[in-house]
Amino acid sequence: MEPDVLPCYLVCDVSFSMGDHLDEVNAGLREFRGVVHADRRAPAQVLLCVVVFADSPLVVRPLRPALDPATDIRPRQESGSDFGSAFTLLRTVIETDVRLLKSERVRVRRPMVFFVSDGRPTDPAWPAALARLTATAACPEMIAFGLGTVDQPTLGRIGTSRVFLGGDGVRLGNALASSVARTVRRPEHV
Repeated sequence: MEPDVLPCYLVCDVSFSMGDHLDEVNAGLREFRGVVHADRRAPAQVLLCVVVFADSPLVVRPLRPALDPATDIRPRQESGSDFGSAFTLLRTVIETDVRLLKSERVRVRRPMVFFVSDGRPTDPAWPAALARLTATAACPEMIAFGLGTVDQPTLGRIGTSRVFLGGDGVRLGNALASSVARTVRRPEHV
């Protein structure tokens, strides 16, 4: 039987408005790695990719096992939060990763995107890029996590599956771990 993998993508806003919250993001990634390490019974191997964005997006950790140590996310000295370019890059990355995983003869579960931001985009055309991302054959499950003074309506449009708010006492690591656990239990493959 082919092995199952769950590709997860943490997409994090690293613009000026998020600078005070990146320590919490890094702690959450370490906590998530510990949860994955502790639960070796998961029916799918969890893979993690980290994308950061401000004025432009960048993959800082290509897709690899979530047990591998994460690189700390650092703020960028940019004021923009270009959601559209992040969604556009993410679409390309997910399509490439899914194609590569399938060529390696693994069963690929529906990807999960965990979007971390205050929900304050600086590009007005971002909804079109989000629509193109979610219209792909490997349509990812979209989860939003808000930090700081959040724009809840915007995060609600992005987190079509779930929205977490850090100000409500929810820690990022717990939200990420519970989202992965919930997704792993559902046998949706692409």
